[in-house]
Amino acid sequence: MPSIDLNLLVALEALLAEGSVTGAAQRMGLSPSAMSRTLTRLRAATGDPLLVQAGRSLVATPHAEGLHDRVREVAREARAVLSPNLAAMDPASLDRTFTIRTNEGFATLFAATLVAAVTAAASKVHLRFLPKPDKDAGPLRDGRIDLDIGVVGASAPEVRSRLIFRDRFVGAVRTGHPLLTGPVTPVRYAACLHVVSSRKGASVGPVDDALRRLDLKRRIVVTVPGFPDALAIARRSDLIALVPRSCFASADPLTEGLTPFELPVASPGLEVAAMWHPRLDNDPAHRWLRETVIAACRRAQPT
Repeated sequence: MPSIDLNLLVALEALLAEGSVTGAAQRMGLSPSAMSRTLTRLRAATGDPLLVQAGRSLVATPHAEGLHDRVREVAREARAVLSPNLAAMDPASLDRTFTIRTNEGFATLFAATLVAAVTAAASKVHLRFLPKPDKDAGPLRDGRIDLDIGVVGASAPEVRSRLIFRDRFVGAVRTGHPLLTGPVTPVRYAACLHVVSSRKGASVGPVDDALRRLDLKRRIVVTVPGFPDALAIARRSDLIALVPRSCFASADPLTEGLTPFELPVASPGLEVAAMWHPRLDNDPAHRWLRETVIAACRRAQPT
């Protein structure tokens, strides 16, 4: 296919609108001689004279007259394609499915809040949540997911991200647990039995490193895949769960009967972010989705 100069399309639109080489030149900011040369190229490209002399003016040929409306519409579409996408988007008219990947704990805590915020503004939108078995950016790249929510970490260099909130780990025990009868010291904390959650099955982490520096070691008796499981076990036993503070974002059945407490050793903070592929940066619908998700989660996040 021969290359196409879209500037010729814009020039043809100006020539047909003005019916004059001079008028078209002024419209496009060109000299009359440059516009005359462009008309010669257009005649060669279309195989038609397009504009012919009639006295002191030019008149359009039948072929040019037939092109007039089509050229104007095609030029308008070309400008839209090659211009920044700044169009306003009405969420109420949005009919689209968005796929969000996140871990089970986040979905349990925030999915209802997100659904309420989204459906209140865009009743035709369908949200689809997928599990997050790893941090592979492949699903973002190939379009299988629209938004990835999770702890900021190593990812593909082109992936965009925006912080939703900062989180930290806390301990969680059943209300009335003996640990809460006095100060939670490293020694008392380590002496208890523990349940930890890990998607990959790891049983130790930064808290254990901090305890080790104090010559202490906690006894982990069970490892589960997600925070909801750890909280469920802690609620029905004397085991201590290690969970993000966001688990206590609201009065949710997930945390009913449980009391959080600050850890007696230092633990690195968490940064939870929304991540997406750059091809969706300027998509008005996706921009609305991520702004809605971020705002809803921040409102629900405890201080």
